Amino acid sequence: MVHLDPIQLLPMEVQRKMLCDVVDDHFLAKYRALLDAEDEAFDDLEHAYEDGDRAHFDSDLAAWRAAIERKLSYLHQLGLVSPPALAH
Repeated sequence: MVHLDPIQLLPMEVQRKMLCDVVDDHFLAKYRALLDAEDEAFDDLEHAYEDGDRAHFDSDLAAWRAAIERKLSYLHQLGLVSPPALAH
């Protein structure tokens, strides 16, 4: 059974208008901050991996996943993506 998002059933013109209502300067600033946090967490994870530091790798992996989940939750709250579901 295929699950369709109700938004996908709307005409494309209506979808574009809805997106324009969501994406504004506040959205872009918040999204940029979330992307920066994800990028910083990934950099930490990458360094721990390269250094072979298992303890920091595990904590950095958890931090990176949390950053991704925060970003996806924000996008979900605005109706831009399906609910986040990362496998642990």
